[in-house]
Amino acid sequence: MKGRSPGRIRTRDLVDKIEKITKERMAKAKVVDLKHFRRGESKDTPYTLLLIEDDETVRSAMKRIFEGEGYKVIAASDGTHLSQVLDDEPIDLILLDVGLPWINGFELAELMKSHHDLKNIPLIFVSGRTGDDDVKQGFKVGADDFIKKPFDIEKLKKTVDTLLRLAHEP
Repeated sequence: MKGRSPGRIRTRDLVDKIEKITKERMAKAKVVDLKHFRRGESKDTPYTLLLIEDDETVRSAMKRIFEGEGYKVIAASDGTHLSQVLDDEPIDLILLDVGLPWINGFELAELMKSHHDLKNIPLIFVSGRTGDDDVKQGFKVGADDFIKKPFDIEKLKKTVDTLLRLAHEP
């Protein structure tokens, strides 16, 4: 086809140039809206979410939704799979189901909250187990929030955003 470049289009250099110009102009502005500045910075260093969900459909949907919001998502189907995908990369927030095979979400949360490097990371239970005892148990083992399935994705995104903002405030 005439006018079309052959092969894969590489846009990273273009994105870098656009971000550089934007940041330079923001720096020269007399008043900078911090929301715009933070949004520009977040692309370079996205927050990393750890998602532990045994239902493949829910896990894939949540991963796709949060990656679409600019987050990096490490996904695991259960505690066993978690040990295979977890590495030394920093984690900013944990989304955890309760009804997991082998080791349930409450037990996994207790293990994570007793770990030196994970204990201060915000944790949200996202579960179909909605009884009062389950919710109380979730907070008892260290959850920052408990969202019941089926959930409103906008509410979940807002909760994630709020907890990340609070965790990373100076």
